[in-house]
Amino acid sequence: MGTALYEYLYRDSFETLELQITFIRIGIITLLIPLVFLYFLKIVGKIDSMMIENPQQRKLPLGFQLMLMSLLLMSIELYQTMPGLYVFFLGGMTSTLIALTFLYLKRKISLHMIGISALTAFVMGISLETGENLSTLIALLFVACGAVASSRLYLKAHNKTELLLGLLSGLLPQLMLWPLWL
Repeated sequence: MGTALYEYLYRDSFETLELQITFIRIGIITLLIPLVFLYFLKIVGKIDSMMIENPQQRKLPLGFQLMLMSLLLMSIELYQTMPGLYVFFLGGMTSTLIALTFLYLKRKISLHMIGISALTAFVMGISLETGENLSTLIALLFVACGAVASSRLYLKAHNKTELLLGLLSGLLPQLMLWPLWL
């Protein structure tokens, strides 16, 4: 979602083909390959379900995600042409590392909260950089943060501490990296 918004707002700065290639590459690395990997882990019995409720079973997928994010971030042209997007994924990789570190400390945090809070911070950063009024979208993302937190509590997937740690783990890396592109 962050990539789509970034490319939409900056579409006049790039050739259409460049935007399409970047979108497809990011989609393959951040969505398609992880889904195939999770399906593979489910088939071979390394995870019980695609929701990965067992904290110990989260280590391998998060480690794999770190590797994929590293491959994406090694792309020099992404850093040079789309620094905001590069920093967004650097923040995402940092958040993934934080989540993995918490697992090794025997603590599960909400990956859903990491994702929605990181996206919220990224959209706020885009709004600041471009001067584009994204206040409605930002407000909707704050509502989405609340909805995600509420749903995770309702489903008893996390407690309040795990949700707060997830929120902070997604939000803080993005905010701390703003000076690299704003």
